[in-house]
Amino acid sequence: MELRQLRYFVAIVDHGSLSRAALVLHVAQPALTQQLRQLEQELDAQLLHRTAQGVLSTDAGKVFYQHAQAILKQVADARSAVTQSATRPSGSVTLGLPHSISGALALPLLMAARQQYPEITLQLTEELTGNLSEQLKSGRVNLAVLFDDGQLTPFACTALAEEELRFICRADAACAPEGASITLAQALAAPLILPGLQHGVRPRIESVARTVGLAPGDVIEINSIAILKSAILAGMGATILPVAPVLDEVKRGTMRSYRIHNPAISRTVVLCASKNIPLTNAAAAISRLAVQVTAELCAGGTWLGARALSS
Repeated sequence: MELRQLRYFVAIVDHGSLSRAALVLHVAQPALTQQLRQLEQELDAQLLHRTAQGVLSTDAGKVFYQHAQAILKQVADARSAVTQSATRPSGSVTLGLPHSISGALALPLLMAARQQYPEITLQLTEELTGNLSEQLKSGRVNLAVLFDDGQLTPFACTALAEEELRFICRADAACAPEGASITLAQALAAPLILPGLQHGVRPRIESVARTVGLAPGDVIEINSIAILKSAILAGMGATILPVAPVLDEVKRGTMRSYRIHNPAISRTVVLCASKNIPLTNAAAAISRLAVQVTAELCAGGTWLGARALSS
């Protein structure tokens, strides 16, 4: 198996066509087809379905595509680590962010990276926390923001912030409390719309609830933040989330957030890197910048409900 075969395969999948991939790669299509055939023979598996409209990955092809991407990224990172300067880091860095964090951190970090490290290409990817953990282990992302749930031992971690979870509902919702806060028991008794267990928020809610003998009632599970917000605005229920994903709605007055007490719920936000794959100078620079930007956002009150843990 050769690196060029991996590059060819990834290009074919990305462009959905042998002919388009051949044009981009500047490789004759018969030669590209031959390399693909050799790869399938070596793996003893069909990787692509040929159709009149192009190509589609088989189940085996989807698995191999993920590994091929990770291998090619690690090769590129290794090359970049050798050539880049520690004083002027350059290259590509991929940072994974959970859906519930990106609203607070993504844009400020991207802007800071462009200003301080113009030679670094920062690629942000938004995923469920479970997916991010797997991508970090395989090397498909250089860094990932995760939540300290006691399962992060495979990673090198830097604590970023302690983030409060609040009860959030439509401004005129029947379940809205009269005061500025709500007990956890009252919050769990309301009709709730929550992410699934693969999302970092849900396990934390259920863990805190169990410590005081509580549990959520009937829950509508929605993993998309955009759809979850639409469901809240449609009056289907309330949620327990950090404020950051709904900050615009809270500012407009269409949603309200309430502190939860007896007990309060928070989560520790951490920046993680693989213990097995060394960081490039560029990735190390972005890691330091993420700590700096988080501290600034918390100190300025822009990241509502979060307290910086590093400075």
